[in-house]
Amino acid sequence: MRIARIKTAEGARHAVERSGTWHHIADPFEEPLTYTGHTTPAADAVFLAPVRPAVVLGIGHNRTLNDHPLPIQAWHKSVHTLANPGDPVVAARDRGTVNVEGELAVVIGKQAKELTAENALEHILGYTCVNDVTNVDQGLVDERNFQGKAGVNYTPLGPWIETDLPDPDLVGIDVIVNGVAQANSGTSNLPSSVVECLLYVTSWLTLEPGDVLMTGAPGTAVAVLPGDQVDIVIEGIGTLSNSVA
Repeated sequence: MRIARIKTAEGARHAVERSGTWHHIADPFEEPLTYTGHTTPAADAVFLAPVRPAVVLGIGHNRTLNDHPLPIQAWHKSVHTLANPGDPVVAARDRGTVNVEGELAVVIGKQAKELTAENALEHILGYTCVNDVTNVDQGLVDERNFQGKAGVNYTPLGPWIETDLPDPDLVGIDVIVNGVAQANSGTSNLPSSVVECLLYVTSWLTLEPGDVLMTGAPGTAVAVLPGDQVDIVIEGIGTLSNSVA
C-alpha cells in the first residue's frame, strides 16, 4: 500500500492510492485506516514529504569502514532541512563539494523503544526514498555532521510511503543525474540491516510515529552542481526527483 501526503485546497492531506486515485484518510498511523470520502485523481496529485517527523536520524556504518569500536552510530539531521519532492535543493556555495546520497528511509509507525530482533519490523509504518544531501568536505572539520548537512532543502523525502516492501535489505537504489545513471547499488551493500539499525537507535532513543531513520548510502553518493536534476530511484517504492539550485 502506498500512503502519500498531498497538497489540496484545504491543506495537506494523507491519502492511499487505489487504481490510479488517491483516497484521503484521516490518520496514516491509526489501525484500521479511516477514509474521509474525498479523493484526488493521480493526475492532479501534488506530493509533499509524506510525513512531518519530529526526529530525522542518519546512520553511520562503521563496521568494515574504520576502527571505531561500535558497528553503528547515529546522528541527528535537522527537520528544518526537510524538502518535498520537486523542491529545489539549495547548494551551499564555497563550502566544498555537494553530494546527493540516495538512501532508503524507514518511517516509524508506532512508538519504538528498546526494540528486539523479533519485534522491530512491527514498529515500521513503511519505507520511502530520501536524498541525504551533504557538503562532503565539511566532514573534515565537523565530525558531528552539522555543517555539511544543514543546508536549505538538504533532506528531500518521498514521494510516498510504501508499506509492503518484501525485504528492505534487498532493494536496489539508483542515482540518476540529468537523465544519466551515476550510481547503481542497493541496501544489500550496507554493513548493517534495517533491524540492526533500529535496535541500535532505540536502545538509546525512543522514536515516535512519523520519525524517520535514513539507513545509509551504499555507494550512492554523487557530486552535483547547480542546475542538475536528480532522481533517486528505489526498487519497490518509486522515484524522488529534485533539482539543484
